[in-house]
Amino acid sequence: MLEGRGLTKVYRMGEVEVHALRGVDLALREGEFTVLVGASGSGKSTLLNILGGLDVPSGGQLLHRGRPLTHAGEAERTRFRRDHVGFVFQFYNLIPSLTARENVQLVTDIARDPMEAREALEMVGLGARMDHFPSQLSGGEQQRVAIARAVAKRPEILLCDEPTGALDVKTGIVVLEVLETVHATLGTTTCIITHNAPIASLADRVITLSDGRIEREVRNAERARARDLKW
Repeated sequence: MLEGRGLTKVYRMGEVEVHALRGVDLALREGEFTVLVGASGSGKSTLLNILGGLDVPSGGQLLHRGRPLTHAGEAERTRFRRDHVGFVFQFYNLIPSLTARENVQLVTDIARDPMEAREALEMVGLGARMDHFPSQLSGGEQQRVAIARAVAKRPEILLCDEPTGALDVKTGIVVLEVLETVHATLGTTTCIITHNAPIASLADRVITLSDGRIEREVRNAERARARDLKW
């Protein structure tokens, strides 16, 4: 589905070079649930941003279904994000003056084959709260609106950067269960950055990054086998 080959990323701060990624090889397979873990500064968010077309690598290749994206211009990367990728971030990025339904409709109005905003909100358990404003929702409910917004355009790929980072443990578990439901229902290729240990048990693969490199990769054989049988 999505493959990075030898991805590097170098940031220049004056005369200093910061190597955020150092030759990362990573393939996200269709329908797979992957978790990225690692210490702060290990390169997780940089990698996720490159995979989602929000940033470009300094070196290496990025391919979507075999089509090169490495040297794509801004317009092509925008189309890639719009048509194929859903994003969920640590902070919800909802528009305060819009209801939950209207926040989701911001995406459905520009997507090629979206689901109804109501359907997306019902999928995340917020059917009864769709006409509430963000200020009337808890942190966990706001994050679920953000998830509904991301999945309403039926993305092939769902990328989540610390989706429970701003939530307490109990609320975080609810959000993780929602992400698992979305993944199981839509079969979306899902990649999540998290420090929340319980989510690792939901993953087909857990990949640990350290100093811009993949340090370790652990495959959940039982879950992966069940996914392969399903798809």
